[in-house]
Amino acid sequence: MKVLKFGGSSIENAENIRRVKCIVESQKDDIIVIISALGGITDKILNASRMAALGTEYFNTEITTIRERHQQLLAELFPGDKNNSIKKDVDKYLDQLEKIIKGVSMIGELTPKTMDKIVGFGEKLSSIIINAFIEGSKWVDSAKLIKTDSEFGKAQVNFVKTNKLICSAFNDFKGICIVPGFVSSNDKGECTTLGRGGSDYTASIYASALDADVLVKWTDVDGFMTADPKVISKAYVIKSLSYAEAMELSYFGAKVIYPPTILPVYKKGIPIQIKNTMNPSAEGSLITNINLNEKNRPIKGISSISNISLITAQGLGMVGVTGISMRLFTSLAKQKVNVVFISQGSSENSISIAVDTGMVNVAEKSIYEEFAGEIKNGKIDYIQIKNDLSLVAIVGENMKKSSGIAGKLFHTIGVNGINILSIAQGASELNISWVIKKSDLRKTLNVVHESFFLSENVELNLFLLGIGLVGNSLLKQIKQQQEKLLKEKHLKIKVVGVANSKKMLLDRNGIEIEGYRNRLDQEGQSSGLNKYKDQIIDMNIYNSVFVDCTASSDAAGLYEDLLSANVNVVAANKVAASSKYDNYIKLKNIAKEKGIKFFFETNVGAGLPIINTLNSLVNSGDKIQKIEAVLSGTLNFIFNTISEKISFSKTIRMAREEGFSEPDPRIDLSGVDVARKLLILVRESGYRIEMEDLNIQRFVPDSYFSGTLEDFWNNIPELDAEFEEKRKKLFAEKKCWRFVAKYENGKTDIGLKEIPQDHPFYDLQGSNNLVMFTSERYHEFPMIIKGYGAGAAVTAAGVFSDIIRVSNI
Repeated sequence: MKVLKFGGSSIENAENIRRVKCIVESQKDDIIVIISALGGITDKILNASRMAALGTEYFNTEITTIRERHQQLLAELFPGDKNNSIKKDVDKYLDQLEKIIKGVSMIGELTPKTMDKIVGFGEKLSSIIINAFIEGSKWVDSAKLIKTDSEFGKAQVNFVKTNKLICSAFNDFKGICIVPGFVSSNDKGECTTLGRGGSDYTASIYASALDADVLVKWTDVDGFMTADPKVISKAYVIKSLSYAEAMELSYFGAKVIYPPTILPVYKKGIPIQIKNTMNPSAEGSLITNINLNEKNRPIKGISSISNISLITAQGLGMVGVTGISMRLFTSLAKQKVNVVFISQGSSENSISIAVDTGMVNVAEKSIYEEFAGEIKNGKIDYIQIKNDLSLVAIVGENMKKSSGIAGKLFHTIGVNGINILSIAQGASELNISWVIKKSDLRKTLNVVHESFFLSENVELNLFLLGIGLVGNSLLKQIKQQQEKLLKEKHLKIKVVGVANSKKMLLDRNGIEIEGYRNRLDQEGQSSGLNKYKDQIIDMNIYNSVFVDCTASSDAAGLYEDLLSANVNVVAANKVAASSKYDNYIKLKNIAKEKGIKFFFETNVGAGLPIINTLNSLVNSGDKIQKIEAVLSGTLNFIFNTISEKISFSKTIRMAREEGFSEPDPRIDLSGVDVARKLLILVRESGYRIEMEDLNIQRFVPDSYFSGTLEDFWNNIPELDAEFEEKRKKLFAEKKCWRFVAKYENGKTDIGLKEIPQDHPFYDLQGSNNLVMFTSERYHEFPMIIKGYGAGAAVTAAGVFSDIIRVSNI
């Protein structure tokens, strides 16, 4: 025998009821079918009853809606003469319902006893309709078989009497039986109910009493999910759970099954199957006493409850005092306040509980009354209330066999900037639960779900600022490598924000790189650096990375707020790292404290791994003694290109045309850019240094740096003859020019140098860069890093490399 239960969503309209009929008639076993009220009807009945008790006539509108809903359903399911017989039965129940509610209106009182009599009409109405629609089935009233005490509203089942009555009623039963869920009665025959969600309980009671082979709950989802699919798009069905895991997930907010349902079938070892009425071919979830751990994951699911308030009582006078907890929970129980979470420090000087926000005022009053003496004499310092919170839990029996779960969990949460207000874990290690701000719920669920269920893939969410040469090249490289990174490195890079000086576009679901410019133009909001920053922080997306592909000092000013909000920063922009030392070190320290990344590899040498290598040397205990470097791809291009046929001024134009130089090449010619790079390397070597400490020797007279850019282009050819004369002399001496940056013994030297043939700088081609680190370990033979040091593509590649480093793959 099987017991099938169909919820309100499964029968909310004629189309769904036809699906139910197909499912029922396809069963080969004898079956008992438990039916809930039509979706939304119980709420309508409750609302009508309460309005009637208040003396308002609005209850008539609700009654009319209830009547029309059922009559419309009859018209669709039973065309023609078939409608007459069942319509009489339905009208009889509807008339009784209306009569009772009008009686409530007349006396202006709605007792729990009357409410139980009223609220069960929904299940009776739906079950007699479905019984009539399924040929050959019979209808049995659960209220006559399930016996309870007289605790109206949430009656307790007398299983001895109930099991006896059910077994008697179904002795030698064959075929299909339709029964209403939720309803029951006491020994006097008065109507009682099993509480909201009680139709699930009804199904479990029948299954247990009759030793059914399986209890199948048909609903509107494919089964228990690893997380709420409305929040986590990647949540998937849990194929198998233990009874304990299902109970815990249900308790912490998973709405798949009513928690008390599990106990009767658990005692008999009867499996529960969760199936989707709208997708009957889906495998669903199976709840048994066998823990089948899928993919060897330590946890089975994540669940959450919102609209939670945290109440904390704290005071040194509580330490070592027996009975504090008992008094607290007794006082709350008297006021029917349900405590959903408890956390107490081992020192006993504080205890925190979480309750539904709707009951927090009642709870607060009860606690103050109970502990008035302790508060007055200072044994309890304060009672603190925090609202707008959510309770989150991870559940899994295998957690007890896996070390490091809590460490991994709280590290993952912490590096994403989510503050945990309270934590609890039972000795059974079946769940870990914690309280957070409600505003952090989506982010929390995402990071935990990714960490534990999608751990083979890491997802980074990028916010790009600047879509010029470097930014656009970066997007092209990401698009080209996305599939490979996901397949081979299990890294998913998702662009969720792009912005230029005019517009910004943000989409937490991702922005397709193909055609992003069109979407930015059509859907983008008006941009602004602070506005973009605020949107990034407000979106509160996990594993966020802000990528700055500008040269803007204002953009660099955003880093502190972004890092403080646990947003990783990858910067091609040199301004922050070369700003005042105090600001530079502050940004580094914020990143360190938050456990996030602040990378700026491309600040020196574009795509060359210069800073990363330097960090490795310093972090491993080496001491940098001297830095010698050719760090300007632009200047190196100029001095490699200048010749008898190509003048100095023409090489500058060529560097601009090739994209090696800044739009205003005077920035490169001034040596300031090289000075900034040296400054960054010296700082990353562990030395405190400011821009004013650098000695820059310009090779172009100061007069050429004043005036407009047009003036510069008009006047710079004046230097061609001088440079050609010097070039010939160098050529004859078998030397070349290199713009060299040097640091040694606390002093710097930056300027144009004559390099002999036997020096490593001599053979530098094109726009290549070269850095030599002399250290305690690399003293006789310096470490040399050499390669392309300029250009949008290599700079973008360096930024891309930093982004990948953020993921720690």
